[in-house]
Amino acid sequence: MSLLAEADHTKSGPAVRHRTVGVMIGPVQVGGGAPIVVQSMTNTDTADIDATVAQVARLARAGSEIVRITVDRDEAAAAVPKIRERLDRIGCDVPLVGDFHYIGHKLLDDHPACAEALAKYRINPGNVGFKDKKDRQFSMIVEKAIQHGKAVRIGANWGSLDQELLTHLMDLNAAQPAPLPAGAITREAMVQSALLSAERAIEIGLPKESIVISAKVSNVQDLIAVYRELARRSDYALHLGLTEAGMGSKGIVASSAALGVLLQEGIGDTIRFSLTPEPGGDRTLEVKTAQELLQTMGFRTFVPLVAACPGCGRTTSTVFQELAGDIQRWIDASMPEWKTTHPGVEELNVAVMGCIVNGPGESKHADIGISLPGTGEAPAAPVFIDGKKAVTLRGATIAADFKALVVEYIDRRYGKADRSAAE
Repeated sequence: MSLLAEADHTKSGPAVRHRTVGVMIGPVQVGGGAPIVVQSMTNTDTADIDATVAQVARLARAGSEIVRITVDRDEAAAAVPKIRERLDRIGCDVPLVGDFHYIGHKLLDDHPACAEALAKYRINPGNVGFKDKKDRQFSMIVEKAIQHGKAVRIGANWGSLDQELLTHLMDLNAAQPAPLPAGAITREAMVQSALLSAERAIEIGLPKESIVISAKVSNVQDLIAVYRELARRSDYALHLGLTEAGMGSKGIVASSAALGVLLQEGIGDTIRFSLTPEPGGDRTLEVKTAQELLQTMGFRTFVPLVAACPGCGRTTSTVFQELAGDIQRWIDASMPEWKTTHPGVEELNVAVMGCIVNGPGESKHADIGISLPGTGEAPAAPVFIDGKKAVTLRGATIAADFKALVVEYIDRRYGKADRSAAE
């Protein structure tokens, strides 16, 4: 077989998406073949209405399509309808998910306006109740979801796993002639906790079309193993996330590694990067990194991304680095307007390259690209548009001149906005 013939038979691209039931979270569909949804969670005190509204709005502007908020006490529950009202008033219709632990049943019962304002309730089967109270309190939350027509995420978590179930499975395993490792039994307990709880919710009367499942752990290989089992044994919509992923590059790399493998296998309907922010850091980083993972893997497009070389001994000045950063920041700042005036612009490919070795070729592959000359970088930079050299830019205004060319290209390819009609 020739190389070309072999290439024709080479499998590329992600696997076919795991077939799951679609769930409506407010206006957003999760599962059922819908695009993979990005979500996030606030870290404000929900009782602080001003701070929570401000952070939810920032997360939504950054691209979070669902935002989860903590509902841990009466003051937080009482604040939820006011938060929803304030968000609606500023035109932010992002669905809110209530994160309930221990006393969710009581909060939903005592605060019906909270139950109505939320689009989804998150239940942790490991702490919804204990012993004889467990089924009763779980049932109360599910019944509130049915009453108000809300979705439910049944979210098992490694750190708060149902201990009765885990002990039962460990005892059964210990009685086997060849017991499995404890880690394997813990993973099985995670899977069973989520699936048994979902089955119980259906028995109570919650439609399958209202259930999302998650089973979060903090170890990459364990997460992959657990979700493979969930996908094999069910067709519930699946929420992916590595819990306690960590701070900085560690959290980003760990989440990307775990979620990337599962998404490539067609597993996952909605994702969150659970990143620990730096003190005073930007909470929207978890949204941006989730978007970048989906866009890098080819599942969705959110913003034009700037391809830029890493730099080497041939690029001893910082001109191309400054230019690449400038262009990316300018594109990010322009996207809110471009999304409404130039539909499809998020698919634009831009290249800012640093030297003559790979620069011209990479720039030709982009929709529009610029290639700087390398060492010394006395700027004389050819610009390539749709694979052809269009112009060479020189002097101190290269950045502004290149931006103008990008705008001209966007207007030509995606349609210049008719501002008078829009007004």
